[in-house]
Amino acid sequence: MLKFAIRTTTRSEMLDITSQVRATLRTAGVQDGVCHLYVPHTTAGITINEGADPDVRRDVLTDLDRLIPWLGKYYHIEGNSAAHIKSILVGSSVQVFVENGQLQLGTWQAIFFCEFDGPREREVWVRVR
Repeated sequence: MLKFAIRTTTRSEMLDITSQVRATLRTAGVQDGVCHLYVPHTTAGITINEGADPDVRRDVLTDLDRLIPWLGKYYHIEGNSAAHIKSILVGSSVQVFVENGQLQLGTWQAIFFCEFDGPREREVWVRVR
């Protein structure tokens, strides 16, 4: 299994990690397979979506905040229930085909690490089969 670290800087953000995934695959010499990306955190997630327009990220985060406000009637004593709920909705893993050493993403697609309880040091785990 491969890993790389991420440092987030705000409570909620979507970081484009496509280049880090590519670099990890290149360093490992991966040519073909399915790249499994996993986030081992209960208040963060990972997704694939449009990477060309940063307003998409802003819209996603804005609507997640609208649907799951930080301050709500939650029972979790740590005070970060909204981050846990957002993580459940976004999910903790994605898969991408790798062919000839290249991620097989659509024209506008990018891979995003989704932070919901930052800033923090985080990890992304990578395995190719």
